Amino acid sequence: MRAVVQDVYGDAGVLHLRDVDRPTPGPGEVLVRVVAAGVDPGVWHMMTGRPWAMRPVTGMRTPKIPVRGRDLAGVVEAVGPGVSGFQPGDEVYGTTSTGSFAEFATARADRIAAKPAGVSFEQAAVVPVSGTTALQAVRDVARVRSGQRVLVIGAGGGIGSFAVPLATEAGAEVTGVCSAGKADLVRSLGAVDVLDYRTEEVDTRGPVFDVIIDVAGNRPLSLLRRALTPRGTLVLVGGEARGTALLGGLSRSLIAAPLSSMFSGRRLVGLIAKENAADLRVLADLLEKGTLRPCVERTFPLSGAAEAVRLIGSGHSRGKLVVTV
Repeated sequence: MRAVVQDVYGDAGVLHLRDVDRPTPGPGEVLVRVVAAGVDPGVWHMMTGRPWAMRPVTGMRTPKIPVRGRDLAGVVEAVGPGVSGFQPGDEVYGTTSTGSFAEFATARADRIAAKPAGVSFEQAAVVPVSGTTALQAVRDVARVRSGQRVLVIGAGGGIGSFAVPLATEAGAEVTGVCSAGKADLVRSLGAVDVLDYRTEEVDTRGPVFDVIIDVAGNRPLSLLRRALTPRGTLVLVGGEARGTALLGGLSRSLIAAPLSSMFSGRRLVGLIAKENAADLRVLADLLEKGTLRPCVERTFPLSGAAEAVRLIGSGHSRGKLVVTV
């Protein structure tokens, strides 16, 4: 089968399209014929091997799994031993650990769900990682409720474009932080106000936000605290901010934030999302109702996957990017 693979860590130039063996589903797994694959920042981290803390899992010197991509939407080709609830021909979406920039990928049955009706494969493919992360940030960590004021930093990006409508659906008044070029998009997602980060900093309005969801941000925690109400919650999503070579931005979300919470009435929490089928089913229901609308900026053929990863790594994509197979 054709797949986008890498033999060494590096920039997008290390990605190549070539023939590899088709994977075989093991116990509890299904084989999916990939129709579309989402591109998220995690793909960039897997490609570069940074931060270094991920190397014991991904491979110290070279990638253990050479095929890139995690999000997928496609059709079940075969099921492994012990799998129930799926059969060949089923349309599904979810995540894979064997790489989705390929014609076929295996996925754990507990990390896929039926593709939502009325949603294209391209739209479904961008949901699993970003949608699950946004859902857990809004529902589980921040516990957003009606009447709260919520600030979403990075509202025009992959995770932010799901966090805005999810917080709005919970009854919150949402302000999105993005560039002026993404303001109309963020308003269309449900934000009642938009803050252009190039002209206004998030703390200029004072401590008015009950919840701040900071997606891949790099602002000092002291600045973010100044925008929170005295008992507010800050959720740091991902680890894109610059930090130590070992931990990257994770040093900010997993070390600095908990320490800061110890000396403040505010909750500062770092989030690393956990993929699961139950949340995929929740997201599918919201997609079918129209509560969530995946924002696909561009689609790329499999041969253009390297360019898609290069663009996602720049941090300037509008919504989501998709690789079609």
